[in-house]
Amino acid sequence: VQLQASGGGLVQAGGSLRLSCVASGRTFSSRGMGWFRQAPGKEREFVSAINRSGGKAYDDHVKDRFTISRDNAKATVYLQMDSLKPEDTAVYYCAANPFGTATVEQLDYDNWGQGTQVTVSS
Repeated sequence: VQLQASGGGLVQAGGSLRLSCVASGRTFSSRGMGWFRQAPGKEREFVSAINRSGGKAYDDHVKDRFTISRDNAKATVYLQMDSLKPEDTAVYYCAANPFGTATVEQLDYDNWGQGTQVTVSS
């Protein structure tokens, strides 16, 4: 499966953005999908994931502010980001895993999108 992420941009603190990740191929509905991010000078980290049944997982830093969802008919996973903070600034990557789970482990994901930049100004 190939992944194409979009929706990043520049936003003021407290604002919102919605990221989208469109998948090609016919296996999207069986895959677990995740969002990760990498800030300058830092390692890539887990943000959120959703399993094939719609079960969700969030990192504690984004819980209650971010919402992950998926539309299998459109082969798309979304990340709604509200109450954004400057520390959310990063390149955001979507990824797919073949296990269908909402795993937080990067090594479980075998397909990655190209990343979309999110910048939050203070």
